[in-house]
Amino acid sequence: MANLFSPFQLKDVALKNRIAIPPMCQYMAIDGAANDWHQVHYTSLARGGSGLIIVEATAVAPEGRITPHCLGIWNDTQAEQLRAIAAAIKASGAVPGIQIAHAGRKASANIPWEGDDHIPEGDTRGWQPIAPSALAFGGLLPRTPTAMTIADIQRVQQDFVAAARRALDAGFEWLELHFAHGYLAQSFTSVHSNLRTDEYGGNLENRGRFTRETLAAVRNVWPEHLPLTARFGVLEYDGQDEQTLSESIQLVNDWKQLGLDMLSVSIGFSTPAAQIPWGPAFLAPIAQRVRNETQLPVSSAWGFGAPDLADQAIRHEQLDLAMIGRAHLENPNWTYQAAKELHQENPAWVLPPPYAHWLARYHDPKQR
Repeated sequence: MANLFSPFQLKDVALKNRIAIPPMCQYMAIDGAANDWHQVHYTSLARGGSGLIIVEATAVAPEGRITPHCLGIWNDTQAEQLRAIAAAIKASGAVPGIQIAHAGRKASANIPWEGDDHIPEGDTRGWQPIAPSALAFGGLLPRTPTAMTIADIQRVQQDFVAAARRALDAGFEWLELHFAHGYLAQSFTSVHSNLRTDEYGGNLENRGRFTRETLAAVRNVWPEHLPLTARFGVLEYDGQDEQTLSESIQLVNDWKQLGLDMLSVSIGFSTPAAQIPWGPAFLAPIAQRVRNETQLPVSSAWGFGAPDLADQAIRHEQLDLAMIGRAHLENPNWTYQAAKELHQENPAWVLPPPYAHWLARYHDPKQR
């Protein structure tokens, strides 16, 4: 029976345990480029013992950033800045992953601690968002996006392809497509944001076309031996969850046929009216259903910060990987703490040797 500290293999990539750190935006980039903050942040996390680290949502185009301070990978200079981060993650014993993204109608926002709202029109820090339809999200994000033309759709899909190529060249070994959280790809699939009447709107077949085409195009340039994954909001908590979840599973099965290797199960966040039942491991049964009905390995990132909960989700075959985010911000050595709490043999050795040697020696009275 697998547990939180069992190794995990996906394609040719081997993780030393089932603990992964999901994308968590830092909002510290300048013109999309990583800097010392990101280098220190990701190196610190990588030394904490997790098997996989996925670098935060990294925009495939300038208008695809959530805020003016989000990472980007739309040019070679940005990719070169990310190269050292990928190398540092790998040198510290984790697999380097990256999430590539386009924020769609939620783009051009202030960073969270400065309002988390749309930058007003006319403010030179912002830009005009684009989306499947000219329909605002609402709440703190009231700007009406420009409805994308077919040419816009094709351009953005090629932006994803170019970003995937750059990510590979920069040394990343795990690619995640951001198809969640009300951003561009999710907004094509959702009835809350897609009012199109052409081949990209209407029924599920059409609403899923953008994601199918984008995934297939990326799969053509991303090596077959490396994992291609996606994060996707499989339900909205909008009162129509069974229909949405059933459609989501159908769409994920389509992606599987096109070469998707794993799904990170999340929430749609396509409507501010959602009633989300926040709580410990609340998405675990949903993830298990997706896993059973698609036969794809799955992960999830909500409410698994207690080591026993994460371990049980793996043991009960609800998840293949536990994504532990905020708990790692609070304690970059969360994996070590989890190893101790779960009574792993030689828990210090989840850490790199310069840490593990001294911690193991301290806990062994014969070596003090």
